[in-house]
Amino acid sequence: MITLPSKEAVYKMLEEVMDPEIPVLSVVDLGMITDVEVLEDEVRVKMIPTFAACPAVNYIQTNIKRALEERLEVPVSVTIDKSVNWSSSRMTAAAKEKLKNYGIAPPPKEQAADPLMLIAQEVPCPHCGSKQTYLRSPFGATLCRALHYCKECGQVFEQFKPLD
Repeated sequence: MITLPSKEAVYKMLEEVMDPEIPVLSVVDLGMITDVEVLEDEVRVKMIPTFAACPAVNYIQTNIKRALEERLEVPVSVTIDKSVNWSSSRMTAAAKEKLKNYGIAPPPKEQAADPLMLIAQEVPCPHCGSKQTYLRSPFGATLCRALHYCKECGQVFEQFKPLD
């Protein structure tokens, strides 16, 4: 007889599936999981990418499927939820703190009509905390990040872009 996990247990397992680009954040931290269904013969997970053109989507889907199937006795399907768009407000408070500790400035709390204005403002440096920073480039290592420079400590750092 197959013992099915609870929905909460599946979410707990998903907390161990890390983002391949920022390995201190899980898919749960990022707010990428939109639904989990535990059926009698399958577990279905719905997810959303942080950016529409994210090159890691298939990789993340595979990691979710593999991580759950290793621990469960039923097949797992992972699909993209097209009814919801990801926004930076989906990130948990813990995710924003983990980003900062990792050296990436979290997205700002406030929203603006022009997202470029939010990334162009002085962003607290995740290394020294100074607000004496400026936008060096709206393009970072990935689509979801921008580059900033701290005048206080001289560090170049990335900021996770706000998106709503």
